[in-house]
Amino acid sequence: MDVVVVGGGLVGCATALRLMKAGAEVTVVERSVPGAEASSAAGGILAPQAESGGAGPFLTLCLRSRALYPAFVEEVEALSGIRVGFRPSGVLHVAFSEASRERLRARVALQRGLGLSADFLETDAVLRLEPALNPALAGAALFPDDASVDSRLLMRALSMAAARAGVRFVSGHVRALLEVAGRAAGVDVDGARLEADAVVVAAGAWTGLVPGSGVSPRQVRPARGQMVMLRARLPLLERVAFSDQGYLVPRADGHLLAGSTLEFEGFAKEVTAAGLKHILSLALELLPGLGSLPVVETWAGLRPFTEDQLPVLGPGPLPGLFLASGHFRNGILLAPVTAELLAQAVLARTPSLSLEPFRWNRPGIT
Repeated sequence: MDVVVVGGGLVGCATALRLMKAGAEVTVVERSVPGAEASSAAGGILAPQAESGGAGPFLTLCLRSRALYPAFVEEVEALSGIRVGFRPSGVLHVAFSEASRERLRARVALQRGLGLSADFLETDAVLRLEPALNPALAGAALFPDDASVDSRLLMRALSMAAARAGVRFVSGHVRALLEVAGRAAGVDVDGARLEADAVVVAAGAWTGLVPGSGVSPRQVRPARGQMVMLRARLPLLERVAFSDQGYLVPRADGHLLAGSTLEFEGFAKEVTAAGLKHILSLALELLPGLGSLPVVETWAGLRPFTEDQLPVLGPGPLPGLFLASGHFRNGILLAPVTAELLAQAVLARTPSLSLEPFRWNRPGIT
């Protein structure tokens, strides 16, 4: 079976690798270089519990993907020879107000009721875990099973792993979806026909701009997120630290990512003064010692946003067409489970999770 995957980000490459391992012949079409957009711009937080909105199909999807991550990382590192900075060290969500404190206590109680590991820690206990955090904090929720990964390293490793597994990469612009007898039959890449038995559109924020995808630019649209990278001589945090305003993501080499913003400015990727002010203010609230650290890099990425903040996964409006987009903040987290589910859908196998809540034409996003 020949499959074309439109989009060479983390989701596209992971899906291509899984399909290749299942026996398909796969070509990835990417207009730039693999991972040039949101995949390499992301913080790499793998935190279904810290970012949970409550029980339901989306939490189930996220937990399934987190469970897949250790084996996914092992596979990608083995194929590529690149370490990807996977840190299963847990995530803290810190409260600075009584209202935030009570929300976190309620979330911990809900998740413990679901059988998940979660604890609410008083200030002294938080500071024993992370002494550099602001002592003015009012407690924190600890989610010990959440994790993080270096998204840039993972993207580089995954694209190499996919290529070594036999995935073919083609650079170019998809002008149209090829249709034969009412079925997706490949894509037109800069005027050349690339025929296939199935097409997977995994183009992130650009999904609605892929001709024939069946998804409008209103259904999946770009949400800009700005980021800042700082550098310390020694790591200041062991765990990802959230507040209600943003987050800090530590790297083993002392670099610290601070993010993020949520802006709807079309496809503009500028870093702005207001964005930097917001991010650095929340970073300093979490970790006051950051004030003397150098800022070594700033950037912005465009995350694929849907109105209900759920991804679009599974069969599209045309037989042979499949969609993997709309992951918003969770593209890095959801790459393994998306790859698993899309490979099952393309190959007409029984899905490991229901795709019904994530269908392209569900109420609320059409």
